[in-house]
Amino acid sequence: METLRREPDFSQFLKVLFRSGKPDHLPFYEHLASPGFIARRTGTPFDRMSPDDPDYWQIYVDFWMGMGFDCVPMEVPLNCPLARTEGAVSEGSEARSVIHSISDYENYPWPDESQPIEFRHFETVASLLPDGAKIVGGVCMGPYEWVSQMMGVMGLSYALADNPELVELMFERIGRLIVSADRQLATMDAVGALRQGDDLGFKTSTFLSPDLLRKYVFPTYKRIAELAHEQGKPFILHSCGNLSEVYEDLIEYCKIDAKHSFEDAIMPVTEFKRRYGHRITPLGGLDVDVLCRSSVDEIRAYTRKHIEECFADGWWALGTGNSLTDYMPVENYIVALEEGFTVAG
Repeated sequence: METLRREPDFSQFLKVLFRSGKPDHLPFYEHLASPGFIARRTGTPFDRMSPDDPDYWQIYVDFWMGMGFDCVPMEVPLNCPLARTEGAVSEGSEARSVIHSISDYENYPWPDESQPIEFRHFETVASLLPDGAKIVGGVCMGPYEWVSQMMGVMGLSYALADNPELVELMFERIGRLIVSADRQLATMDAVGALRQGDDLGFKTSTFLSPDLLRKYVFPTYKRIAELAHEQGKPFILHSCGNLSEVYEDLIEYCKIDAKHSFEDAIMPVTEFKRRYGHRITPLGGLDVDVLCRSSVDEIRAYTRKHIEECFADGWWALGTGNSLTDYMPVENYIVALEEGFTVAG
């Protein structure tokens, strides 16, 4: 694996997240990388390994450090099992939904709130970090995604009208578990920032109405941000979809420090930067489709344009608008990073 290694310095990324000065170099950030992408980049069978395999986390850390990152993005799911329901005929959340009634909720094997996730994985990664690097960590899937998975998208939709008590219970319970996990993660020295992934929307709108998001989802984000800030750490939200109607809520009420996930067809990161960049840090934004389908020269020009428009004040990190996917050519992504290495802070 040809490396793009530089000495990690998480303090430079903190300047970006807190908008507290221009960093000495252009930091990189990604929400996640698919196991297939990691396997192709590292030349290992990472896509056939599990987090309990001896070499899994060492490969994972080396993958990020070998591309010049100052942090290791990391998330672990709640200890909440999902299973196929009897008679399920399709893939997706409906096939894995497990709670459809108050009785299901009461009989579900909820994890103890003191151990909502497997913290040992964070401890393992902490032991592998080189000097200067930190974890950007959190819970895999946020309150909306967990509830919509556990109830099914259609189940949640019907319950909002027919069984609001169950919806209230679900969001409250999931919110408590996520907050409990983040409360513990925020105190870890190796965790430099908290993060939450929670895909709230699609191309034209959010899945839930803004009012429902304000009622059920945003209080959890607000509490996570508070936990991070109490420890002097920032909070990053990753969310796909068109969130135009709720950006003010995310900035003013939830007080998130940085936003990740941008798509040119919805709102290019350059436009987000122009509208909100003095109040919140945009991260990434190189459109995945563009990176996958463009030539080397086109990728260099596209990346350079984003650097010029988003990093003039130092409050941006280079990366994709979504994630490193199985189908993205590794060499195309490396071209974008190489362009970032040429930028001085």
